[in-house]
Amino acid sequence: MTIIIIGATGGIGAALSRRLASAGHTIHAIGRDAAKLAAVSAEIGGTHAVADVTDRAQLEAAILSAGTSVSGLAYCVGSINLKPVTRITDEDVERDFRLNALGAFRAVQAALPALKASGNASVVLFSTVAVAQGFASHASIGMAKGAVEGLMLSLAAELAPKIRVNCVAPSLTKTPLAAALTGNEQMATAIAALHPLQRLGEADDVAAAAAFLLSPDATWITGQVIGVDGGRSSLRTKG
Repeated sequence: MTIIIIGATGGIGAALSRRLASAGHTIHAIGRDAAKLAAVSAEIGGTHAVADVTDRAQLEAAILSAGTSVSGLAYCVGSINLKPVTRITDEDVERDFRLNALGAFRAVQAALPALKASGNASVVLFSTVAVAQGFASHASIGMAKGAVEGLMLSLAAELAPKIRVNCVAPSLTKTPLAAALTGNEQMATAIAALHPLQRLGEADDVAAAAAFLLSPDATWITGQVIGVDGGRSSLRTKG
C-alpha cells in the first residue's frame, strides 16, 4: 500500500521518504516545489503531486491522486517563526496556523476514505518541543503546534481502532528550514549545549521515529506525542 508524505521536499520529509522507500513502501510524495519534488521522486520511486498545503483544492487533489488505499500519512510541514510577542502580527499567527494546523486537518480529512480502506492505517503529525516546554519568542509557532497536538488527540480518539494517530515533537534539527539557526556555528553550539545529548538533531533522527510510528511495529501506539529532542523536554543534567 501507499504512504503519503506531505512536505516530502523538506529535510525531515525527504529523510522519511527515503527511509520508507528503502524499506519497500510505495511513496506518494507531495510538495510545493515542483523541481525538488521531481528530484525526490526520481530518487525514491513512487508517485508525486505538486501542491501548496494552504490551498485546499490543490492539497485535496494531490492526496486523492495517491489512490484509494493508503496505509499511512505523514504531514511533515512546519515553520519557524521566532519573534517576541510585541512583534507578532495577526498575519504571522494566521500563516503559522494555516500551514501547521489547518493544513494537517485538511490533509487527514482528504485522505480519510483511503486510510479507512486500508483497515489498519497510521497518521503522523509534527509538533515541537516548544509546546511542552515553553520558549521565549515562540508564541505564534507554539500556538500553531499546540493546535496540532490537540488535533492529534481528537483524531486518535475518533478514528480508533482502524486508524492510529500520533505526533512527533522534535527539538531543533539541522534541516534547510532551520538553517538560519543551525548555520551559525556559535549559535548552533550554544543551542546544542542545552540538550542532555549535547548535539542538535539530524533529519534522520526524526524520520526514524516517524517511520516507526507508521510501521506495523507500532500497532499498539496511538494518541501519543513522541519527543525526539535529545532529552531537552524532560531532562536536566546540571544544577
